[in-house]
Amino acid sequence: MEQQVNEKELKAWSGWGMLTFVVIAILVCIALYIVIPVAAPSEEMIVALIFIPVALTVVIAFLSVGFKVVNPNESYVLTFFGKYYGTLKQDGFYWVNPFTTAVNPAGNIGGVGVRKVSLKAMTLNNEKQKVNDEEGNPIEIGVVVIWRITNTARAVFNVDNYYSFVATQCDSAIRQVARQYPYDVSDDDNEKTLRGSSQEIADVLKAELQARVDMAGIEIMEARISHLAYAPEIAAAMLQRQQASAIIAARQKIVDGAVSMVDMALKKLAENNIVELDAERKAQMVSNLLVVLCGNKDAQPVVNSGSIF
Repeated sequence: MEQQVNEKELKAWSGWGMLTFVVIAILVCIALYIVIPVAAPSEEMIVALIFIPVALTVVIAFLSVGFKVVNPNESYVLTFFGKYYGTLKQDGFYWVNPFTTAVNPAGNIGGVGVRKVSLKAMTLNNEKQKVNDEEGNPIEIGVVVIWRITNTARAVFNVDNYYSFVATQCDSAIRQVARQYPYDVSDDDNEKTLRGSSQEIADVLKAELQARVDMAGIEIMEARISHLAYAPEIAAAMLQRQQASAIIAARQKIVDGAVSMVDMALKKLAENNIVELDAERKAQMVSNLLVVLCGNKDAQPVVNSGSIF
C-alpha cells in the first residue's frame, strides 16, 4: 500500500543567533590556542588543556552544518534519519538540526547535485510526437506545459523524479486527448477540433494532465498545443482535400452570386420595358449569363449584327 506523505512546514531557528554564537566560539577557540601553550606550567598540562579548543573546534564545525539559506520560491525538504522532518519554505537565513539531510531526488541536473526544491513556475516543452486523432489520421503534435510544485513532500517522496514524471504524464495525456477529437472539421461544423478549438482543447488537456500529476503535488498552470500538423505520409493528401473543400465553397458562393445577378437583370429588363423575352429567350439569356459569370476564364463575346428573332 502506497504511503502518502503530507507536507509540514518547518519552523526553524533564525540563523543569525546561532551565527553569533559560532563567531564567539571561534574567537574563544583562537584565544585558547594562543593562551594555553603560554600559560600552561608544563607540557603535560598543555596536552591536557589543548583538548578543550580541539573539542570546541569540532563542535563549531558540527553546528555550522545546520546553516541554511533559503531564497524566494525555493525550499528544503529535510529528513531526520530516514523520517520526514519538515519543509523549510520561508525565505531567509536559518539554522536547523545538523543531523537532518536535504533531499531532492530530481536534483542531479547536469551532474551537479541540487538540494533545494524549486517552487518557481517551470516550463516543459514536450517534443512533438506522432499520434492518431479521432478519425485515425496520423498527426504530429507538441505541447508546452507550465507547472510548479505546490506540495514538496509529495513531489520528493511520492515519485522517483518529478521532472521525468511530468514529462511522461504529458506524453500520455496528449495521446488521450488527441484521440478524442478530429484534426479538422469534417461534416459537423459544431464539432470541436484540435485545430479550430484551441482554447477548449487546452482546457481539456490541462484538466487531464492535472488529474495525472496530483499525486506528485504538482499544479498545472497552463497547457497549450505548440505544434500541430498532419504526419508527412498523409500531409499531401490532406492538403488536396482542404484545397478541394475551399474550391467547392468558393464555387458555391460564385453560383449564389451569379443566380442573384441573373435574377436582377431579368427584373430590370422587365421593369424598364427594354425588351420582352419569351420563356425560350429567357432560358437562353440565363444560360449565357451563367456561363459568363461562373466561368474560370474571361468570356469572349460574340456581337450579333442581325435580328435575334
